Amino acid sequence: MAMKPSLQLRVGTQLTMTPQLQQAIALLQLSTLDLRQEIQQALETNPMLELDEEYGELEVAESSEDDWASEIPDELSVDSDWSDTYQDMAPAGSGEAPDFERNAISESLHDHLSWQLAMTDLDERERTIAESLIDAVDRNGYLDANLDELCEGLREQGMNGLKSTDVEQVLLRLQQFEPTGVCARELRECLLLQLGSLPDDTPLLPQAKRLVRQFLDALAADDRKLLKRRLRLEDDQLDAVIALVRSLDPRPGQAFDDSGSDYVIPDLVARHSHEGWRIELNPDALPRMRIQPDYAALIKRADKSDDNTFMKQHLQEARWLLKSLSSRNDTLLRVGREIMSRQLDFLEQGEEGMKPLILADIAQAVDMHESTISRVTTQKFIHTPRGVFELKYFFSSHVGGEEGDGHSSTAIRARLKKLIGEEPPRKPLSDSKLVEALAANGIKVARRTVAKYREAMGIPPSSERKRLS
Repeated sequence: MAMKPSLQLRVGTQLTMTPQLQQAIALLQLSTLDLRQEIQQALETNPMLELDEEYGELEVAESSEDDWASEIPDELSVDSDWSDTYQDMAPAGSGEAPDFERNAISESLHDHLSWQLAMTDLDERERTIAESLIDAVDRNGYLDANLDELCEGLREQGMNGLKSTDVEQVLLRLQQFEPTGVCARELRECLLLQLGSLPDDTPLLPQAKRLVRQFLDALAADDRKLLKRRLRLEDDQLDAVIALVRSLDPRPGQAFDDSGSDYVIPDLVARHSHEGWRIELNPDALPRMRIQPDYAALIKRADKSDDNTFMKQHLQEARWLLKSLSSRNDTLLRVGREIMSRQLDFLEQGEEGMKPLILADIAQAVDMHESTISRVTTQKFIHTPRGVFELKYFFSSHVGGEEGDGHSSTAIRARLKKLIGEEPPRKPLSDSKLVEALAANGIKVARRTVAKYREAMGIPPSSERKRLS
């Protein structure tokens, strides 16, 4: 009797990070275009999958005799600590299909890290250090700078008393950014960061960490005899450890260099009706798939033949893929609805209505890790009456005023752009006058903040604007 609870506990643990659950998390990170390619490949290689032209949702046909189907949980946890376009607005309820394919500017790794930095709670000194570190990250995602030399350079710029340990503390914060493994100083650290993001109860995780920490050279030389002896593993266990290590990404930054597609396809759509705003999945984003019923019906429960085993294996893989896609859609919709529920003023008013919002706000609301929210919002787009936007666009740091009384940096930029656009050509507003104009609208910011935002928008100072008028 005592063995039953132990056996059940072990089975539950093994489900934590199986290859199928790793697949579910990986699918969550893909853009719609990349995911389309994955789906097309699955359709070409798995005879149990076919395009479904009749149904609007993913369908998984189940049978009471399918014992192996019970291995798939009902829900997959994909959470792991790992210019104006108003002319494009369509009248609400017009019934016209929105133009879902839109030009998009690809995002660099530097931009992605800088966006996460803006969403991170650091003081001014720490933020300056972080910006220097991000500038030193190469295209593969590695830190291409010596911390002592970087520290010396910051001291020469006026950071008196700065120590290398201070820089390293900020680096540790950056190493929690996405993509997982970024800002590492060498391969070993990169892989350990990725292993460290996995759940503690991932099977053979301690052995995988030890392999990376001490025996990477032996792995490169395929010295299985040494690895088995030093890690004290059997052949099947060593295979699993090596597979886990090789599933990691040794160049986490390269995905950004190759991700610059010319078009984006929105995953979500924001629609307005007499009942208010609704956020829905874009039904045309992904091809619909289903289990091929004729092939599935050929599988016999007790048949151990090669053909039957082949079909059964592909049926299980097909079911996992459909479940993973369904989980991705559910997570994306849940996060998207939470984001837009906080940015309804943007839908109504435009950028000036943008509210301050950081990753932690959404993570807490939907009970997920901040890193998961970063994955969900990167390269995922929503079509709104004001244009197509990446979900991460709706995050904006808190500026001015006390907590609950501040404004988002996006809204302040929009207000500045409007004020400058309406200024008298022969008497443009100085940064100090812009500060006063913002204050009159309840936005209290420092003059240096106004200057920083103005420069970021490519707007010259008032003296140059006067000459240009």
